[in-house]
Order: sequence, then structure tokens, then C-alpha cells
Amino acid sequence: MATPVVSPVHWPGAARIIRSRFPPVDLFEDIADPADWPLLIAAEMKTNPRLMETIGKLDLVPAQRRVAGPGASWLMAPFTHVSRDRPSRFSEGSYGVLYVGREFDTALLETMHHHARFMAATGEAPGWTSQFREIVLDVDAMLHDLRPPGWFVTELSPHHYGAAQKLAMELRRNGSDGLVYPSVRHAGGECAGLFFPDLARNPRQGRHLDYYWDGKHVTLWRDAQSRAVFRVVPDR
Repeated sequence: MATPVVSPVHWPGAARIIRSRFPPVDLFEDIADPADWPLLIAAEMKTNPRLMETIGKLDLVPAQRRVAGPGASWLMAPFTHVSRDRPSRFSEGSYGVLYVGREFDTALLETMHHHARFMAATGEAPGWTSQFREIVLDVDAMLHDLRPPGWFVTELSPHHYGAAQKLAMELRRNGSDGLVYPSVRHAGGECAGLFFPDLARNPRQGRHLDYYWDGKHVTLWRDAQSRAVFRVVPDR
């Protein structure tokens, strides 16, 4: 297995698109010092036994790499809400990865693809479907680089994640902070998969989006504020 080189990644204004149905977690947003979280959780659990369903598996994030403050929920959630039922390109589901597109269009096409797979698998009727929100954030990290042409073809398969998961698990086990790679849904786009939440900062709310499912593909997206509708030709 080839070991990718490590490259600096400085992306101000990178984009992540997530489902809008998840509310912020007060613990992450309001309590400035993550070192206080375990005691607060223990106290709160006495009156709110369902608290951990909201917070998720906090132990999956090393204490020194946790983040707090405004927008912290958007950075912490991908690492505390994980499941082997929801694998991704660089994780089989035992740990979290924060996926980011360098540009909005890249994040858009990546999420439209995955939303279409979900809609097809569940047999949903055509129509405007789930609401999404754009999170704008800044990435500053040293990441293992899969962008050199021709080197990591198997790991960048559009449909099979086994090789990518194997590489990512090995790199993470040996101290990697994550990977930077070319998007397979947006020609010329770049993505990053971050292994820890402190590699991104300054998360802020961007646009609210709606996706249109035509029964086979997500072909339209709508800016929920302006109501402007845009067509996207999917990669078939």
C-alpha cells in the first residue's frame, strides 16, 4: 500500500452541507471548557437519562481535541454520532470523519449524490425533500494527500470504499489528522476528510437548501431564503 505524502491544507471559507433537522447541542455551544463536560454530563444524567442520545459518544473524541463555543455542534457531531450502519469513504463506522468541500459546488454535488442513494434505497416518491444547511468553516491542517494523479485510483473509487477505509484506518492508527483528495462527484473539486474536530474552526451558518428528487436523481436545489431554483445535471 502506497503511503500518501502529507500536505498543508489551508481552506478559508470551505463548505459542509448537513441535514437541518439536528438542533445544536447546548453542552458544545455554551460551555467554553471541554474539560468541564464529563462532570456536567454526569450531573445532568441524573435528571435527563436521554442526554447521551443528544450528545452521542463523547469518548470517541480525545479530550484535548474537543472544541466548544458557537457552532461547535457542527464540528463535534460527526465524531460523536457514529454507527457501523452508516459507513463512509474513510470510516467503516467505528469512528467519525468530518467531510468538507473546498468550494460550495463540491459539497453540493457530494451531498446530492449521497442523498439520491438514500432516496433510491428507501423508494421515496418524487418531490422536494429534506432541508439542508450550508456550514462555512475554515480548515487548517496537515493532511495525507491523495490528489497526485494516478496514485490512489482504488481508494478513490466512486462506488467501493473498502480500500479507502483500509488506508484511512491505518493512517489514523499511526497519528494522521486526515486526508485531502479529489472529489469523485465534482470534476476539479477537492475534499478533505478530517479525523478530529479541532482541524476546522470558525463554523458559521450559510444557506438553507432544499433538494428535489425526481425518482432517480436529485436534479434541482433551491435556496430556501431567496426561493431561487438551480438545476444540476447528475453524474450518471
